[in-house]
Amino acid sequence: MSDEQARSVRSCDIGLLAVRGRRSIVARMSVMTRRALGVTFCAIATVGCSTLDWGPGPAEQPSVRRWQPDLTPVVPALPPFEPPPVERDATVDTYHGVDIADPYRWLEDQDGERTRRFVQQQNERSRAFLDALPQRTAIRDRLAELWNFPRTTAPERHGDRWFWTRNDGLQNHAVWFVGDTPDAAGRTLLDPNTLSSDGTVAVSGARPSHDGRLLAYATSARGSDWQQWHVLEVDTGRLLPDTLHWAKFTQAAWTHDGKGFFYQRYPAPADGEVYEAQTRSPQLCYHLLGTTQDQDRVVYERPDEPSWLFRTTVSDDGRFLVLDLRAGTSRQNRLAWIDLAEARWSVQPLRMLGDASWQFVGNDGDTFWLLTDQRAPRGALHAIDRRQPGAEPIVVLAEGPHALQNVQVCGGRFLATYLVDAAHELVVHGLDGQRLHTIALPALGSIGAVVGRPQDQQLFVTFQSFLHAPSVLRHDLATAATTMFRPSELAFDSSQLVTERRFFASRDGTRLCVFLTHHKDLPLDGTHPTYLYGYGGFAQAMTPRFSVPNLVFVERGGIYAQAVLRGGGEYGEAWHRAGMLENKQNVFDDFTAAADFLVRNRFTSPQRLAIGGGSNGGLLVGAVLTQHPERFGAAIPEVGVLDMLRYHTFTIGWAWASEYGTSADPQQFAWLRAWSPLHNIGTGRRYPPTMVMTGDHDDRVLPGHSYKFAAALQAAQAGPAPILLRVETSAGHGAGKPIGKLIDEAADRWAFLAAVFGE
Repeated sequence: MSDEQARSVRSCDIGLLAVRGRRSIVARMSVMTRRALGVTFCAIATVGCSTLDWGPGPAEQPSVRRWQPDLTPVVPALPPFEPPPVERDATVDTYHGVDIADPYRWLEDQDGERTRRFVQQQNERSRAFLDALPQRTAIRDRLAELWNFPRTTAPERHGDRWFWTRNDGLQNHAVWFVGDTPDAAGRTLLDPNTLSSDGTVAVSGARPSHDGRLLAYATSARGSDWQQWHVLEVDTGRLLPDTLHWAKFTQAAWTHDGKGFFYQRYPAPADGEVYEAQTRSPQLCYHLLGTTQDQDRVVYERPDEPSWLFRTTVSDDGRFLVLDLRAGTSRQNRLAWIDLAEARWSVQPLRMLGDASWQFVGNDGDTFWLLTDQRAPRGALHAIDRRQPGAEPIVVLAEGPHALQNVQVCGGRFLATYLVDAAHELVVHGLDGQRLHTIALPALGSIGAVVGRPQDQQLFVTFQSFLHAPSVLRHDLATAATTMFRPSELAFDSSQLVTERRFFASRDGTRLCVFLTHHKDLPLDGTHPTYLYGYGGFAQAMTPRFSVPNLVFVERGGIYAQAVLRGGGEYGEAWHRAGMLENKQNVFDDFTAAADFLVRNRFTSPQRLAIGGGSNGGLLVGAVLTQHPERFGAAIPEVGVLDMLRYHTFTIGWAWASEYGTSADPQQFAWLRAWSPLHNIGTGRRYPPTMVMTGDHDDRVLPGHSYKFAAALQAAQAGPAPILLRVETSAGHGAGKPIGKLIDEAADRWAFLAAVFGE
C-alpha cells in the first residue's frame, strides 16, 4: 500500500506546456481571479524557505482551540444530482460484544451482478452530472495541452549498453530505449503502447541483465498488481518463450551470469478471484532461462510465516543474494543472505532481529553496509561483517538532524539522500563517512533516482519540484561538477508562480509544515479556491512533486497545498510512529490543523477549501470529512481504505495491520471504530459536495471500500450537496493507468471543484 508508486503511493503526474504571454494566462482565469490579481505579474518563482525555520524557535502558534472559522454553509449553484436508490440489507457483525450494522456488505462482491448494476447506475448519474459542468471541456483541453511534452528517465548502464525510458508527450506509457552511450538517441527496445489498443496493459517492472544482453519485464492488465514476466533479447528484439505467471510485488534480480533471475510468486488464485484473492505465503523462486515455470527452483519460503514478503538484491560483485524479509508493509524487517558461489543456496542470517528497519546498501567483500533506524530513528549507516552477524556494527554515517532516506555506493563514495523539512538534499561522503560535498539541486524539490554503479565516476540524478518538470542532472564525482544532462523539454514560464513552505502548529503543539503553490502576489483575502492534499502513513515522505493536474488548478487561480503529516517518513521513524496504530488520530488532527492554518491566514475560506488524497490518503480524507464536514467546501477521497473494521479481509489488506491494527483485537477495534470513515458517517448531517473515486479492478484497495462509503454517505446526506461515486472502468489502484484516463480523471476532479466554487 505504500505506494511504491505512488507512486502510489500514487502519484505520478508529469507534464506541462508553454503559456504564451501574460494575456494568455489571464484569459484562462476566472473573473474572480482576474479581479484579485489584476493583470500585472511579477518576475520569478520558487521560494525555498519560509518565515519560520524548523529549527529552534516557535512555530506559528495561535490558539487553535480559541480560534473559530466562519463555518456558515454555502450551497453552490450546481446541476441537480439525485443518486440512484441502493439496496440495504440486515447484515450485522458483533465485535467484542458490540453490534455493527453493515447494510452494504453485498457491495464487497465486486464481480457480482448486483454490484455491477450498482456501478453502472452510479456511473451513469455521475457521468451525466460531470459532463454537464461548463468548465470540463476547457479544463480537459488544457490538461492535454500541458501534458504533451517529452520526458525521460536517467540512463542506466548494464554491460556496455545504456537503458532509459522516454514518453514523447501523450503516449499512454513510456517507451524503453537502449543505446551504446548515455548521450545516444538510442533505439526502441520495448514499447508498452503496442501491448493493448486502449493502453490498459502496462509494463509494471523491468530489469536488464547484468551484461545488458537481456531484459526481463512484467506486464499488468487493467491496473492489477498481478504481473506476468517475459524476457526480451536486447540485440535482436526477440521475445524468448519464458513466461512467468502469478507474480506480485516483485522485481527481477538477475544472477550475473545472465542465466536466470529471482522473483516472488504466489499460488494461482481460484477462478473468478483474480482481483479479490488474498495473497499470502509467497515463494522466492529462481527461474533458469529456457525452462518452464513449474521447473523453477524454490529458493526460500516460510509457510509458518504466511505474512512475510520477500524482496531480493544481487550484490554488485555478483556473489551474494540479499533477502529483505518483512511481515506485510511493516518497517521492521529481517535481512539474510545466500552465497551464490555455492552450489547449495542456503539462507544465512544477516540481521534477523526484527525490531528495526534494515536496508542493504552494498558491500566490500564480506563487509556489508546497511541503512538502519536501530537506535537511530532518523537513520544511520552501519557496516557489519557478514561472517559475524551478531557482532556490534561499525557506524559509518551517524544519525544526524535530518532523516537519512537513502544511501547508494558510486565511484568509491556514499551518495546520501537526506530529507530536510520534507525536501531532498544529496550529499557525497567518503567510504570512511567523511562529508565531502553537497550536490546542488535546481530548487526546493525531490530526487526521483540516483543512478550510478560503484565503479562509475559519473552519476545521474532525476529531479523535480512543484514548478519544475522532471529533468536529469549529471554529476562528476572527481570534479564535483553538476550539469544539466536532459533538461525538461517543457516550455512554460513559471515566473508568475511561487512555492513557499510554511510552518504551523498542530492541535497538540507539534510543528508541521505545508507546501503552498500559487500565483505570485496573491492577495490574502480568503477567496481563493484551495486543494489541500495529504497522505500521512506508511513512512512515505510527501516531498515536492511535479503534477500537470495540480499546475492546471494553480494556473486557473487556485492554491495547491500539500501537507506534511505525522505517519509519513519526512522526519524519521519516530515521526512515522507518531501517526500509526493508536496514534492515527494525530494524522487527522494534523490535516485539520493545516486546513485551519490556511483559513486563519486568509489563503482561503472553509467554503472554498477542498481536501483530497489517495489510498491511505483517501482514508485520511474520509476520516477528516466525517469528523469535520463543516470545515470544508468539498472532498475527493480516491481509492481509499474506508472500512477499517474489514479492510484486512480483502486482497493485500492484511499486510497493513502493522500500520492500522485490526478489529480482531479488542483494543485495536476501539481505535479503528473511533475513526473508521464508513462507521462514522452520521445520519442527518450535512456533508459538503463529495466525489468518491475508485477503479473497478483495484486489487490493492478493494473498490468495495468506496462503493460502501459512497452509498452510506448518499443515504445519510441531509444537505443539498451532491455525493458522487466515480468508478474508472478497466483501471486499478493507479499504477500503469494510461494518460488518457489520467486526463479524464483530472478533468472531472477540477470541473467538479470549479462548479462547487462557483467558477
